[in-house]
Amino acid sequence: MRDLRVHFPTDDGLVKAVDGVTFSIMPGETLGVVGESGSGKSVSFLTVMGLITARQAQIQGEVIFEGVDLVKLPKEEMRNIRGLKIGMVFQDPMTSLHPFYKVGNQIAEAILAHRKVGKKEAMDQAVDMLRRVGIPRPDERARQYPHEFSGGMRQRAMIAMALSLNPDLLIADEPTTALDVTVQAQILDLIDRLKQEFNAAVVIITHDLGVVAEHCDNIQVMYAGKAVEYGYARDIYYDADHPYTWGLLQSIARVDAPRTERLKPIKGLPPSLIFVPPGCPFHPRCPYVFDRCRTEVPQLLPVDGHHASACHLSLEDKDRIFKEEVMVHQ
Repeated sequence: MRDLRVHFPTDDGLVKAVDGVTFSIMPGETLGVVGESGSGKSVSFLTVMGLITARQAQIQGEVIFEGVDLVKLPKEEMRNIRGLKIGMVFQDPMTSLHPFYKVGNQIAEAILAHRKVGKKEAMDQAVDMLRRVGIPRPDERARQYPHEFSGGMRQRAMIAMALSLNPDLLIADEPTTALDVTVQAQILDLIDRLKQEFNAAVVIITHDLGVVAEHCDNIQVMYAGKAVEYGYARDIYYDADHPYTWGLLQSIARVDAPRTERLKPIKGLPPSLIFVPPGCPFHPRCPYVFDRCRTEVPQLLPVDGHHASACHLSLEDKDRIFKEEVMVHQ
């Protein structure tokens, strides 16, 4: 993705949902995209899927997938790539699965749309995928409707559908939201196992840095439509450089913390994407703000090779604050 911008015209003004995002991902890698609601995570990847088009939004930049710019691809060609080459697990499996069709038929439909196989063979493949994602009695479950599945099983069925055609890229949008912690761990372990099995690239979109700690090679932190920090997982967890990332890390609950210790939430609210604050978009909520932050937009600059952040604080101040304030909480 190179300098992707997705702006939605509305009666109130231009909503800058994604405002200049750049990153790359290779086969076998997992990228975690983290940020609060409204930071542009889902819109970025709905654009990758071709589900946000020039009819809905003003789209600039490039999304290069296997040498092809998906932004400029005609609708019919994009339809051939969607599902076959790029699979997506959507945010809410209850609304993503059609309530009137049996789960097995919905997975088989995705296979029939892209492969020249008969209905029986497609259904056999759907049952096999349900088995591979850990659903017990897959033959019986394939004949059931989505409301007969639990939340975790619906999520597994969505993963089975997304992986039924062995895609090169799997996008999982909040795959663990509304699931209990044991099921969260099972779903993330399942995605890891299937990634290795298919050698796919995986993007996990989430608002919780704690969820992706063990599962991502690289992490991109987004705020107000921009990437504010990017790096290897160890960079983000052990050497973060942006105050917003520090706030996300400090808001993770710890089981070994004293019971009297309160979580440290990030003060304030994310900005309106129509009226993004001048300068650094995070400056109204930042405890370390100074004059330059209010007028000059920080660029996402390399800190140390692969690691980059968009903050006007000096490297010395970042290291000091991280060690003295953030690491103490962690």
